Order: sequence, then C-alpha cells, then structure tokens
Amino acid sequence: MKSPLWTLLLLVLLLIAIVSPFSALAALMLFTLVSVLVWTFWTLVRSLFSGDAT
Repeated sequence: MKSPLWTLLLLVLLLIAIVSPFSALAALMLFTLVSVLVWTFWTLVRSLFSGDAT
C-alpha cells in the first residue's frame, strides 16, 4: 500500500516543479515526469498481470 502512495506523492511533486514559473530545468523535469509516468504505468500493469495486487 505504501508504494502507490509514494508514487502519487512523487508525481504531484514533479508536477509542482514543472508548473513552477522559476523552473530553470523544465526540459529535464518533463523528461523525468514522462519517465515516472511510464514507470508507474508499467508497475501497475505488471502487478495486475502477476497477481501480486493486495
């Protein structure tokens, strides 16, 4: 249960960093956000098909 909560918290923090008008590294933040979204999607798909969803 902790892992999805930490993932959502990380996503929210990344969105705040990207939306921030003082973000000097916006391209890096967008790349990081896309990477985290793909990682989250892949983790959810793996847990659905492996039967580890508790």
